[in-house]
Amino acid sequence: MALNHSRSVKLNDGHFMPVLGFGTFASDEVPKSKAWEATKVAIDVGFRHIDAAFFYQNEEEVGKALREKMENGTVKRADIFYTTKLWSTFLRPEFVQPALEKSLTKLGLDYVDLFIIHWPVAMKSGDEILPKDASGKIIFDTVDLRDTWEALEKCKDAGLTKSIGVSNFNHKQLEMILNKPGLKYKPVCNQVECHPYLNQSKLLEFCKSKDIVLVAYSALGSHRDPNWVEKDSPYLLEDPILNAVAKKHKRSPGQIALRYQVQRGVVVLAKSFNEKRIKENFQIFEFELTPEDMKAIDGLNRNFRYAKLLSRSSLLEGPWISEGDRYILVERTCEKQQQNPYRHHSHWLGMRVTPAAEMTTTF
Repeated sequence: MALNHSRSVKLNDGHFMPVLGFGTFASDEVPKSKAWEATKVAIDVGFRHIDAAFFYQNEEEVGKALREKMENGTVKRADIFYTTKLWSTFLRPEFVQPALEKSLTKLGLDYVDLFIIHWPVAMKSGDEILPKDASGKIIFDTVDLRDTWEALEKCKDAGLTKSIGVSNFNHKQLEMILNKPGLKYKPVCNQVECHPYLNQSKLLEFCKSKDIVLVAYSALGSHRDPNWVEKDSPYLLEDPILNAVAKKHKRSPGQIALRYQVQRGVVVLAKSFNEKRIKENFQIFEFELTPEDMKAIDGLNRNFRYAKLLSRSSLLEGPWISEGDRYILVERTCEKQQQNPYRHHSHWLGMRVTPAAEMTTTF
């Protein structure tokens, strides 16, 4: 991966991705119209990389903003790098292309620039975002991710997306795709939670060795949505060291956290619907951190994850295992999983969650 003067990174398929992206996720309490307004502000400020997803349920609003900015001449379609994600209820191969076409219809676009698998776990297909049984437990499905990947390759061949990638994969799952017989296209990226408290150093090293770009979400320490983040989680942007570096450069802690990722070769997503902060986030190209700054921020890593898993007892594999996160799933793998570690089964619902401190598992 090599950064060029246009603030973009060349992907392994030859396309270019801006190293700074605008995130569009918002909690249910935020009006959908805010995504429309914020996306327009982001484009006016200079953002050209827009990160979205079917799961966010606001692609119509984001698409409206994009079309308005194209129609008034602010940008051309070719100027925008748009990412959408394949949700877990669409991982069966026959649902992959229809899912992408559904997003394209909502967006009012002919193609996306990047289409990625959102989570490496399949859920029961259907209209529900989070299908649950009578007891309120998520209903999972059995899908081989290699079959899903082949369906993504077909979407690329059909011209519906320029590039394809993954999200929330660990190195074993990436190797599974890379070693798949008949592989036509490598994943161009792996999007994971990544910030100074969870710097994903081992996963980053692995991705770089395979010419796969690591993309960081929750780079500012995440929103405080109680549905996804523990209320007692530490505030990254209040960290003393991060604030000391910020004071030194006369910048905000958020700008330091974003700049840190870019300098270590990570594409970073900045999510804010506040106009002042959107403008501030785009100013990270105006300064540079010193090697001493980078080392100090490296030292903040504590393998701390903000985003709660969809179900900690259901997601057997993920980047959190590679990095020794607070919760690692162990014990009682089902027989089918032992035979094929790339399948995801509802049998996993009873697994014990063990704190990382008790674990000896390494990358």
